[in-house]
Amino acid sequence: MNSRDTLFVSGNDLYIGSFKAVDLAKRFGTPLYVMDKKYIEEVCDAFVGAMSAYGDGAVAFANKAFATVATAKIAAAHGLWFDVVSGGELNLVLRAGCDPKKVLFHGNNKTEREIDEGIAADIGYFVVDSINELELLDRKATAAGKPRDVLVRVNPCVSAHTYEAVVTAAPQSKFGFAVDGDALAVIKDIASRKGLNYSGIHLHIGSQIYDHSSYFDAVDIITDFMKRLADEGIVTDILDMGGGYGIYYTDKDPKFTPRRYAYTVENIGKCVAEAVEKKALKKPFLIVEPGRSIVGEAGVTLYTVGAIKDFPGIKKYVAVDGGMFENPRYALYESEYSAMVANRASEPADEIVTVAGKCCESGDIVAKDIPLQHAETGDILAVFSTGAYNYSMASNYNLNAVPPVVLVDGDKADYIVRPQTYDDLLRNNEVPSWMN
Repeated sequence: MNSRDTLFVSGNDLYIGSFKAVDLAKRFGTPLYVMDKKYIEEVCDAFVGAMSAYGDGAVAFANKAFATVATAKIAAAHGLWFDVVSGGELNLVLRAGCDPKKVLFHGNNKTEREIDEGIAADIGYFVVDSINELELLDRKATAAGKPRDVLVRVNPCVSAHTYEAVVTAAPQSKFGFAVDGDALAVIKDIASRKGLNYSGIHLHIGSQIYDHSSYFDAVDIITDFMKRLADEGIVTDILDMGGGYGIYYTDKDPKFTPRRYAYTVENIGKCVAEAVEKKALKKPFLIVEPGRSIVGEAGVTLYTVGAIKDFPGIKKYVAVDGGMFENPRYALYESEYSAMVANRASEPADEIVTVAGKCCESGDIVAKDIPLQHAETGDILAVFSTGAYNYSMASNYNLNAVPPVVLVDGDKADYIVRPQTYDDLLRNNEVPSWMN
């Protein structure tokens, strides 16, 4: 369990805000995503405060981590910009009333429709990721009479100390233009076009990173590249360092507070400021894009325990009413979690169990071989740090409903995503007339 003060044990109960987890489960049902508004706000404020230490800059919420209208409104109210990666995410932040000028549109293969939507919304920046996109965006922006400000995704080819599945700056990455490859030629090309204005560079080296040295290496490489551009007469006004800050999932990971997250941004800002001064470059407007670190630890998923299967000396399974349809991260890359029986919270976690889901897949695991209190059928299980990339990647596999999301704010709790019904699952099903 992480160290935030809105998540605690009293007596034999786990509390989220002012609520017993078991009471939330009873009121809203399970499986249930629960998000803590206070913690989200604290982390947003810490990041924004850290950026002020650098000077001119912005913190953009990586919306893919947890995309809801309510959380977009929270982030915007606390001064954040937005990183979107699809037309759907763009539509969401616009519906939330966010300023389109504070939107950065990412993606390695934006569709023609998405580019049209970004131009129509008059967003702040497209982050160009391919020659195809560059040419399409230039053509459409010129036709619309709306030259677009662009950042270019540059791959610094830095080795991020993280899991292979979430490394994004390896030399063979599908993202961006290699710093020692065609990045320079692409930026010179953009600078010559009528429909595009070169504004700066974006980079992102991976996710779930704890070691700041990876960011420092990236800063050194990318400011050397900015110097090469400056020698060609091309000024880089914006440097977007992406995100990827690690969070606490298990006791193998460091425990964070909002202030400690802010320290990461302060370190990156200090490194950028020192590098551009040393290399006689214009100090850029700095952008960072945290996602997981804003919402990850704010989330707890509640389940009801069902079947229990014990193979003495081999393995014990505790099955729950969720699984890979609402948390596919173990199935994707064997992500690790910590958990607690919410109604036995003060009892010793003296059993090693595997929490299994209800889907028809052997790989449908929520958490493998974790310490847990003795669980019985009907107990409420809480899995921690599920605020990022759980709801975002949920599906209706096996025609299971995506769980609702409840936002807790002190002594208030309500839906920010309502439960799906069976009608919702079949709403778009049709039977062709020739079958009748």
